[in-house]
Amino acid sequence: MSELEISSKSTILLVDDNPTNLSILIDFLSQAGFRLLVAQDGESAIGQMEYILPDLILLDVMMPGMGGFETCRFLKEKERTKDIPVIFMTALTETEDKVKGFSVGAVDYVTKPIQSQEALARINTHLALQDLRRKLQSQNQQLQQEIRERKKAEDSLRIFLHSVSHDLRNPVTGMLMVLKNVLSRSWSIVDDEEQPTTNNRQPTTLNLRSILERMVTSCDRQLNLINSLVEAHASEVWGVPLECQPLQLHALTQRLVEAWEPILANHQATLNHGISTELPLLWVDANQLWRVFENLIANALKYNPPGVTLTLSAQVITVDSLESQKQEKPQSTIEWVRCCVSDDGIGMTAEQCAELFELYTRGTAITRTMGLGLGLYLCRQIVTAHGGEIGVISSPNSGATFWFTLPVSA
Repeated sequence: MSELEISSKSTILLVDDNPTNLSILIDFLSQAGFRLLVAQDGESAIGQMEYILPDLILLDVMMPGMGGFETCRFLKEKERTKDIPVIFMTALTETEDKVKGFSVGAVDYVTKPIQSQEALARINTHLALQDLRRKLQSQNQQLQQEIRERKKAEDSLRIFLHSVSHDLRNPVTGMLMVLKNVLSRSWSIVDDEEQPTTNNRQPTTLNLRSILERMVTSCDRQLNLINSLVEAHASEVWGVPLECQPLQLHALTQRLVEAWEPILANHQATLNHGISTELPLLWVDANQLWRVFENLIANALKYNPPGVTLTLSAQVITVDSLESQKQEKPQSTIEWVRCCVSDDGIGMTAEQCAELFELYTRGTAITRTMGLGLGLYLCRQIVTAHGGEIGVISSPNSGATFWFTLPVSA
C-alpha cells in the first residue's frame, strides 16, 4: 500500500496543548492527505473517542491535567480504543521516559522539534502495520466462520446418515420378521383363490400374494424414506421438505398397523387402532407423517418391556386466531387434528420429558437395542414443518402419551 493510499483513508488525532506545535502538525499532515482531529488535552481526546475512532494518535507527553502517559494507559485499557496505535511526541530524551512510553502501550515516539519527513515515515509505517493487523484479523474471522460452516455441514451430514439408518431400520425389521416367519415353518404355498379341501391336518398354507404385497410395501417405504432424507439433506438449512396433499388419517394408520403386525408380535405388544373414519381430511405429507407414527411406535416398544399395549387416537381441536393482539375476542377459529400415541408402559419423569425431543437424547430405560436418540428429534422436525406442535404427557409407572397437532385440509 502506497503512502498516498494510506493517507487518503486514514484519520489522525493530534493531541497537544501547544498551539504552535498543532499548527505545524496540521500543516504538513493535511498536505500529506490525512484527515485530522485535534484535541488540546487528554480529557478532550478521550471524549472525542465517543464519536469517532481515529486510525492513529499523535500524543504529546507533557500536558496539563491528564498527561500523555496517563491518557495512553487509559485508552489501552478500553476495548474500543486499545488497538489504536499511539505515537508519543516528546522533548524528553531519557531512556527511562521512552521505556515508560512503550510500557503504557505506545508503538513509537518522535522527538521535538518534530521533523516532518521522519514523522511521516513513522506514521505511514504504523498505519501500514495497523492495516495489516486488521486484514489478518478479518481473515481470521473469516476462517473461523468457514470452520463453523464446515462443522455445521458435517453435523448436517452426520444427522442425515443417522437418519437414514434410523428410519430404514423399521421397514427392514418388519420385512425380516415376515421372512423369518416363513422360514421357521413348514409351508404349503397356495394361490389366493385356492382353499384347503380337507379337514385333515396339513402344513400351514401361505397366501403368497399377501406376503409379497407386504414385502413390496416395505420396499416402497424404504425408497420413499431414502428420497425424503436425500431431499432434506440437500436443503440449504436442515429441515424437512414437504409435499402436502389431502389425506384421510384413518386409511394411513390402518396401513401402518398392518405393516407393524410382525414387529408387534415379536414384542408381544398390542396396538389398538382408535382413529375414526369421520375425521376431516388433513393437509400433510403422507410419507413424513408415516415417519412420525412409526418413530413413536418404535420408541414405545424400545423403552418398555414386552407386553405393552399401545393406542392410536385422534380428535379435532380448534385454535383461536386473532387478527390483532389488541383485540380481545377471536376473529376466527382454525381446526387442527390432535393425534396421540399412548402406551401403558413404565412412563417417564418430568425431567426426562423436558429433554426428550432434543437431538441425540436417549431414554435411560433402554436395555435391548442400540439407538442414537434421533427418532423423537425427527418427529419434532416433521411436525414443526407442518406448522404443528408436539409434546408428551407422562409420569413414572403411568405410561406415556405422545401427542402432536396437524393442519386440517381447507
